[in-house]
Amino acid sequence: MHKNERQTLIKQMINQYTIRSQEDLITRLQKEHVDITQATISRDIRDLGIVKTIDEQGKPKFTLYNSPQTQGQVEKKKLVSLFNDVVIKIEHVQFLTIIHTLPDNASLLAAIIDEVHFPEVKCSLAGFDTVVLIVSDETYATEMENYFNEIWQAQTDEQLKS
Repeated sequence: MHKNERQTLIKQMINQYTIRSQEDLITRLQKEHVDITQATISRDIRDLGIVKTIDEQGKPKFTLYNSPQTQGQVEKKKLVSLFNDVVIKIEHVQFLTIIHTLPDNASLLAAIIDEVHFPEVKCSLAGFDTVVLIVSDETYATEMENYFNEIWQAQTDEQLKS
């Protein structure tokens, strides 16, 4: 099976089934007679923009994130919504903007920030509960910190009004 065919099948599986791990995905692919290595599945996950999100039961699952229809304002709305749900603290250190999240939410937040395409952000790194944004200089880091704090504060103010 060619790469494009395999990746199309992977997208279909992610949309149709609850896939919680690479092993789950490999097992489903093998049922479709697709023999695939761990390295190949990892590359396909990266290429397709598949991220782990939390489902209704609080368990992780794979989700397609980098689809063509998710652009511009949609990402900003998702960013604002996600900030409300997962951000704990925002700060900057020199040319880095650091966003602390609830456990296991940093990669999703970083993916959304990458989708918004902030020109100031040169790179995002996500750990378990921390997103580090690398920007050009300390001025941009401060601007990014202020921007994200405004989003976060607006959400907090909205909750207090409700």
